[in-house]
Amino acid sequence: MNHLSMERILERIYLSEQFEEMRITRDQVHEMFREHLLFSYTSELGQQINQMHDALIQRTTQIAEHLLEDEGYGKPPVSYAFILFGSGGRREQTLWSDQDNGLIYEDSETHTQDELDFYFDKLASYIIRGLDVLGYPPCEGNVISSNPQWRKSLQGYTDMMIGWFMEPDWENVRYLLILADMRCMYGSGTLVTKLKQSFLDYVQEHPGLLRYLLSNTLHHKISLGIFSHLITERYGEDAGGFDIKYGAYIPIVNGIRLLAIQAGILSASTLERIRQLKVHGIISEQLANDWEVAFSIALKLRDSTPFQLDEEKYTTRGKLSANQLNKEVRAQLKQCLRTGIQLQKYVGKSIGSHIEREKG
Repeated sequence: MNHLSMERILERIYLSEQFEEMRITRDQVHEMFREHLLFSYTSELGQQINQMHDALIQRTTQIAEHLLEDEGYGKPPVSYAFILFGSGGRREQTLWSDQDNGLIYEDSETHTQDELDFYFDKLASYIIRGLDVLGYPPCEGNVISSNPQWRKSLQGYTDMMIGWFMEPDWENVRYLLILADMRCMYGSGTLVTKLKQSFLDYVQEHPGLLRYLLSNTLHHKISLGIFSHLITERYGEDAGGFDIKYGAYIPIVNGIRLLAIQAGILSASTLERIRQLKVHGIISEQLANDWEVAFSIALKLRDSTPFQLDEEKYTTRGKLSANQLNKEVRAQLKQCLRTGIQLQKYVGKSIGSHIEREKG
């Protein structure tokens, strides 16, 4: 890379001692990456962007731990994992992704629940403060570790998850699908793996739940009309633009995630899920290739959406502007969207057949 090598960027991040110091690095690297995106997007560039986010969030968590220790709260009383959901959990963050995170800690026989709650509430507040300084806006849906719902012991998370499975209304299913994308960012990966395996095992034992997961999964439709015309924004400042996030990227992510849940695949990355579905013989090599191409187009275009700094936070509406929709982009989009429509049809048939087989 020009300007700074990836090794130098990571070194600067991990040597940082203060949140403000990391913010300076993030701003510099953000501008450098943005210049690259203006010319060409590559999968390697996308991986480097996610490496940067991972390093910033990991170091933020370490600094938060150190601050608590310096203030007399001691070291973590039990093992814990700081976890990412959403695009962070899938390693698909853009330069301007928000905070979707949680915290899971080990159950303890030597510490009271009040003691654990007190420490991890403090830790989460310090982490969130640090991420705020770094320019990560909080999740609008409050899926964030400062919310007690997303900060629990392993048993607490397991009980909450089973409760959602037992009452699979729209909101609970939404939470379950959020949980399906979790990834350990810092700490004990074992805690996360145990919870994810419990999730997949429960679905395997209760396949009828896939019907509820399917309804939510297919909620966002691919934005391509019956005569292969793009369904663009009609009103407001985005008029004439295209919602790449909810019109292409999210429908593809959702469909592949549900197939991975059905197959019992632990991976959270969409591309890795596609590859695992192929390796396990669940989809053909041709289908896997088609889905990878469509998903890569969606990722590339999503990374090129305009962004803005809103109260020092990096944000985007996830929409391509009308000016960006040139002939080449429209052709790529249509290829992506046609495949996306076929994917959604495939998911519906696959889940329906699976449920019927289990009934028989």
